[in-house]
Amino acid sequence: MARQSSWSSRTLAHFRQGGKLEPFRLLRQDARNLRRRWVSDWTVFNQLVVASAVYVFFTNILPGITFASDLYVLTGRSWGTIEVVFSTGLCGVIFAVFSAQPLTILGVTGPFSVLAENLYELCSDSFKVPFLPVMAWSLIHSAWMHYLLAIFNAHDWTMQYVTDFSADIFSLLNSIIYFHKAAMELKRTHEQMPLDSFLYAMIGAVGTCLVAILLSTATKWKPLLGRVIRMGLSEYATAISIILFIGIPYIGDLADLDHGRLAVQTSFRPTNPEREMFFVRFWELPVEWVFISIIPGAIITILFYFDHEISSIICTVDRYGVNKPGGYAWDIALLGTTTALCGILGIPPANGLLPQAPLHSESLRHWVVDEDQVVPAPEEEEEESGAHTNLVPRVYEQRYSHFLQAAMIMVFVSPPFQRVLGLTPTSVLAGLFMFMGYQSLSVNPMLTRFFHLLTPPSELPELPAGVGWGGVHAYTVTQILVTVGIFAVTLTVAAPGFPLLIIILVPVRLCVMNRVWGRETLRFVDGWACREGKPEDDGMVGREEGFVAGGRDVEDGGERSKSQ
Repeated sequence: MARQSSWSSRTLAHFRQGGKLEPFRLLRQDARNLRRRWVSDWTVFNQLVVASAVYVFFTNILPGITFASDLYVLTGRSWGTIEVVFSTGLCGVIFAVFSAQPLTILGVTGPFSVLAENLYELCSDSFKVPFLPVMAWSLIHSAWMHYLLAIFNAHDWTMQYVTDFSADIFSLLNSIIYFHKAAMELKRTHEQMPLDSFLYAMIGAVGTCLVAILLSTATKWKPLLGRVIRMGLSEYATAISIILFIGIPYIGDLADLDHGRLAVQTSFRPTNPEREMFFVRFWELPVEWVFISIIPGAIITILFYFDHEISSIICTVDRYGVNKPGGYAWDIALLGTTTALCGILGIPPANGLLPQAPLHSESLRHWVVDEDQVVPAPEEEEEESGAHTNLVPRVYEQRYSHFLQAAMIMVFVSPPFQRVLGLTPTSVLAGLFMFMGYQSLSVNPMLTRFFHLLTPPSELPELPAGVGWGGVHAYTVTQILVTVGIFAVTLTVAAPGFPLLIIILVPVRLCVMNRVWGRETLRFVDGWACREGKPEDDGMVGREEGFVAGGRDVEDGGERSKSQ
C-alpha cells in the first residue's frame, strides 16, 4: 500500500503546478509570448521579405498541385487541385496571422498524401464506406488529440528527447521524397508523351533546376553586374527560372510539341462532380465508423505532431539566429483547429512543410553586426570587409512573407488564376522538385559527413580526442541506411505507419546506439534537436528541470529552447 501511495503521489506531482503535465502550462506561456511579439511582427517589411514570399509561393503551390494530381487519381476524384490549393492558402493565412512561429510554412505534405491514398483504398475496396466522412471524423478526432498534446505540454516530454540523429533522417527523407517525385513526374511524361516531348521534358526539368541553382549563387559573381542586380537575381532565382521555362515551350518549333501541363479546375467547386459545396455531411456516417475513425485519427496526429514540430525546429536552428519567442504548444493547438476545419470542409489538411519551412528561413537570412562576436563573413561581405568581421546571421522575423505567399495561393483558387496555373509544364514541376530536394539536402549535416566518407584519410580534418573517423563514418552510413529503409516503407502498403518508425528512432538513439558508439563519438556527431547540450552530457537524459518548449520566455528571462 505504501508503494502504491508513493507511486500515486509521484504521478499526481506531474499534474501539479510546475509539473510536466500541469494543464495549460505551455499554452499560457506561449500566449504571453505571442502577445508580446505579435505587433512587432507586422513592423518588419522590406524587399527581402517580398522576395521570400514569392519564392515560398512557388515552392509551396506547385508541389502541392503535383500531390493533387496523385490524390485525384488515388482518392477516386475526392480531392483535386482546387482542394489542395484551397487548403494550403486557408491554413497558411490562419497560421500567418495567429501562429506563435510564423516562420513555419504549411501545406499538404507528401507523407499525408500517401496516408490518405491508402485510407481511401481501405474505405472503397475493403470496407465499402464513403471516404470523405471517414476522413472528416479522422481529422476531427485528430483535432482533440492535438488539443490534449498542447494542454498537457507534450513538447516537454516528447520532443526534448529528440536528437539531431532523428531530425536529420527526417530531413533527408523529405529530400529523397522530392527527388522521387521528380523522377515519377518524368516517368509519367515518358509513358504518356511521344519521345520528342519526353526529351524536351528532361531538358526543361534539368534546366529549371540548374538555372535556379546558378542564379541563387549570383551574390558571388562579383564583379559581374551590380550588387543590387546580383542580389535580385539571387533572391528571385526560383521565380525567374520557373517563369523562364514556362515561357520557352511557347517559342518557335517547341510550341508544336505535346507538352504535359498541370491539370486544374475551371470553376470554384469541389473536384468530384457529385459534390456541390465544400462541406461534408459527416454526421451521416454509421456510428461504429465514428469510433473506428479514431485509429487513422491517431496515426494522422502522430504524423502531424512530429512533422510540424520538426519543421518548426529546423526552421529556427542556430544558423538562422532566431531571437523572438515561439510557441510549440500554441501552434499544435492551432494545427488541431485547422485540421478539424479541413475535415469538415472536405479538403486535405495542411501542416508543417519540409523543406519549405527551413527554406523560408534561408530566404530571409541576412547578416548583422554583433560587437561581442567575431565570425567568418559570408563571401559577398568577405570581399569588401575582410575574411572575418563582426557579422552574425539573423532572419527577418515577421508575418508578411508567410501571409503574402498564403494570400497569393488563395487567389489561385479563382478560375481565372487556375487557368494561369494550367500553363505550367509538368517538366517545370519536376525541375522544381529537384531544386527543392537539392536545397534541403545542401543544408543537411549528413551531406558533409557523406563527403568525408569519400575523402582520403590523409585529407580528413582532425577530430577531438577520443573520436575516430571509423565511428563517425559508421554513424553516417547508419543514418543513410535507416533513411533509405524508411523511404522503402513509404512505397509499400505499410506506408501509413511510417511515422511510427520515425518515433521509434528516438529511444533507439538514446538506449541502443550508446552501446555501439563511444561516448565522445556521439557527442561529436549528435546533440539535442531543440535544446542546448548533448544526450551524453551528465544528467541530461531524462532531466526534468530546466527545459521548457517554445523559445525564450520573455517574462522569466531564461532559455526555453535551442531552436526558438
